[in-house]
Amino acid sequence: MNKNILVIGSSNTDLVIQTSHFPEPGETVIGGEFNTFAGGKGANQAVAACRLGGNVTFVAKLGKDGFGQEALKGFKKEGIITTHIYMDASLPSGVASIILNEKGQNTIVVAPGANNALTEADIELTKDAMSEADIVLIQLEVPLTTVIFAIKQAYHLGKRVILNPAPATRLPDEIYPFIDLITPNETEAGILLGMKVIDENTAALAAGNLLKRGVKNVILTLGEKGAFLKNDEIELLVPAVKTKVRDTTGAGDIFNGALAVSLSEKKGWLEAIQFANRAASIGVSRLGAQASVPYRNEVDRIT
Repeated sequence: MNKNILVIGSSNTDLVIQTSHFPEPGETVIGGEFNTFAGGKGANQAVAACRLGGNVTFVAKLGKDGFGQEALKGFKKEGIITTHIYMDASLPSGVASIILNEKGQNTIVVAPGANNALTEADIELTKDAMSEADIVLIQLEVPLTTVIFAIKQAYHLGKRVILNPAPATRLPDEIYPFIDLITPNETEAGILLGMKVIDENTAALAAGNLLKRGVKNVILTLGEKGAFLKNDEIELLVPAVKTKVRDTTGAGDIFNGALAVSLSEKKGWLEAIQFANRAASIGVSRLGAQASVPYRNEVDRIT
């Protein structure tokens, strides 16, 4: 079983400050510990899929600066295939400024840098690697035109496309039928559909609306409540694994990377979501995005 996963997306360096509470506008808060972590939704999902057993090719664009060089070194160390990671000499690498409060909640501001320069021409160059993939996993931290082009290219190559619509933005209706699985959280589903998602009932309504737009499968992540699956045959809430939350940064990325691996192993929906929930539960108990990603043996130990 090859478990080839092509991840297309962003790479950032996360600059994280811990504090007791988020500042109000105009307020200065004296924070605590400062850390620098590797991040970016695409990179996080690539690392998660790799550590959890996938053969991962990552498609991204970095700046030719210190952050970019360190990120590339990290991907190679993880065992990720970096053939389609492109370096841009004119733009800085992406950076995210993250404030983390004592409840493990975060606020994030991203300066995309070279992520915004990932183009359709770059995606065209990945056609051979995409042809060998079992699953193509994409997010929305690179230009939407590039995302749409990549989704269509993967679809026409007969690939299973997973779109994690984060950070959320409204999508053109034409793209939904090309998506096999979409994985928004409550906030993202609300932005996609123009409605509030607050519980299982509204999650079911939102998932139904996404199916009507042409997506084949929907998994709506509901934080501590778990993950809600809906397609034409199944409607199911899979409970989250209870854990002490330290930092939620990257939890959704770990979930998506784990889900891609499990589905590439031809696991059923319930088993795949349970595996992804277990992986995410480990991630939120640790600091950092990529730094918190568990390895396969850690996830397999949780029953």
